[in-house]
Parts: sequence; structure tokens; C-alpha cells
Amino acid sequence: MDRNRCIRVGSRGSRLALLQAEHIVRQLKRSHPGLEFAISKIRTTGDRARKAPLAQIGGQGVFTKELEEALLAGDIDLAVHSLKDVPTELSPQFRLAAAGMRADPRDVLISRAGTRLAGLPEEASVGTGSLRRAIQLRALRPDIRICPLRGNIDTRLGKVERGELDGVVLAAAALLRLGWEEKIAEYLPIEHCLPAVGQGALAVEVRG
Repeated sequence: MDRNRCIRVGSRGSRLALLQAEHIVRQLKRSHPGLEFAISKIRTTGDRARKAPLAQIGGQGVFTKELEEALLAGDIDLAVHSLKDVPTELSPQFRLAAAGMRADPRDVLISRAGTRLAGLPEEASVGTGSLRRAIQLRALRPDIRICPLRGNIDTRLGKVERGELDGVVLAAAALLRLGWEEKIAEYLPIEHCLPAVGQGALAVEVRG
């Protein structure tokens, strides 16, 4: 590898995505101290269509397609993803070069006053953009109202802080990476709320 070359790292533009890309860059710099790295922000389909349910705009690949297009075009040399966003089957044009150490894979509840799921009032409003989470929440609390929710972490937490929702369910790893562990009201047990495959891990994708 040319030690004078700058390695271009593709990432979504959210605060969390950039933190994750920076984490991977730090790991690479430790292994290759002579190399330079630059992070390129790329807006994906999932970022543009924030109001539409994920299933409606394509489901798998909505957070990776544009990053893969940038890889093919040679605009970036590698892409950093949340592993849970990566489709189960990759095109032969790509491969996963590495997966980072997995953070806490559980889902968490963020609520007003730190109320746990069992303590939320009857017909409480809980936001999530995940069909998986919605189904599991309804099994635990059939009375609660599941409210479709998209947007970055700040947007979702803001709806709880402003009283628009009684709670939201998010990935624990996201809150921990942002340093917001104190906002977590409850870690949902895996036997009650099974995480997505790969949740909590980061993936590095390159051209095949």
C-alpha cells in the first residue's frame, strides 16, 4: 500500500455515524501509523426519506446503497456501516474487510422521568422505526401505542423531552457511543426483545 496515499473513508453524515467512522479510523491508524485518512460524508436513501417507513423505501440496503456506489466509483476506499444495516448477502463487487468488536447488542428504552417499560401508563406512546421492535413491544405491552419514528438520535430523544412521546426504543450501542448512557431508562432483556443481527457491531466494506 502506498504510504503517501490518503485513504478515503465513507460514512453517513449523522453524529453517530461520524463517531463510528472516527473510531474505525483510530483503529486503522494504530495499525498503519504512516497512513493518512479522510472521512467523506455521504447521504443515503434512508437519510433522505426520513418520514417514510423503512419497509416502504426498500428495507435492506437503504443505509448502504449510496456508500457502495461511491466505492464502485472510486470516490472512497472503504465504507463504515453499522453491521445491522448491511444486507445479509453482498454483491460480488463488495466484501466485508473487517468487523469491529461488538458493543452492547441490546435495545434500550428512553422515557420521561426514567420510567421502565412496565411502569409506563396505559396506552403510553412509544416510538420506533423498527418493525421488529414494534412486534416485540406489543407482545410485552399490548396496550401501548406504537408510533412510527424516523430521524437521527437527537430527533428521537427530542420527542421524549418535549413530551410528544412517552418513550422511544433505540440500540444501546448508539447511546453508549454517544456518551449518553445516563439517558437510558431500561436495558430491555434479550429474552424479551431480541436485537437485530449484528446490532452493536461496526463493519468495514471495500471493493471485492
